[in-house]
Amino acid sequence: MIITRTRAVLVALTATAALALTACGSGDDTAHATPHSGAHATASASATTPGAHNAQDVTFAQRMIPHHQQALEMAELAAGRAASARVEALAARIEKAQDPEIKTMSGWLKAWGEDVPMAGMDHSGHAGETGMTGMMDDKDMSALKKAQGKDFDTMFLTMMVEHHQGAVEMATTERSKGEYAPATGMAGDIVTAQNAEIKEMNKLLGKS
Repeated sequence: MIITRTRAVLVALTATAALALTACGSGDDTAHATPHSGAHATASASATTPGAHNAQDVTFAQRMIPHHQQALEMAELAAGRAASARVEALAARIEKAQDPEIKTMSGWLKAWGEDVPMAGMDHSGHAGETGMTGMMDDKDMSALKKAQGKDFDTMFLTMMVEHHQGAVEMATTERSKGEYAPATGMAGDIVTAQNAEIKEMNKLLGKS
């Protein structure tokens, strides 16, 4: 009788321990799996979420690309036409700075699913309407292409000062109204660099 009761107690204890272990194991699995799954989902979502941007960022890129493209067209004319080595060096710096920026802004627009302005498109006729201030018209560009020596230098510097002023104006708007950090950062760089070049060009023109 004693043996039977002892066995019954042992069976009951064994069953209770088994249930406790099962419950503990289930609780641990759930506790570890849920946070891990949630963190993984959050990380995946963050990786695929594009950087926040607004309409101003799109406008900035779509206007600054053709603006830069015309600056490159003007700068490329300096080789073989400029009389001053300083003017030719300035033109080379403009090319070196603005070509990569065109590529970067084009990449943003593609990532956002927006239209990318194509090189060679004529934006000069409606530059004022689209907000691309400082753009040269066909007459200006034709005159610059025909100029040589000191005449070219004066014309190039005068036009590029106006062109840079337009870029600074657009970049200033982007800095105050844009949302996409890389775009507002580039805008800040444009303001700093092109304001410095405006001062340099005015000195070359003999202006204070």
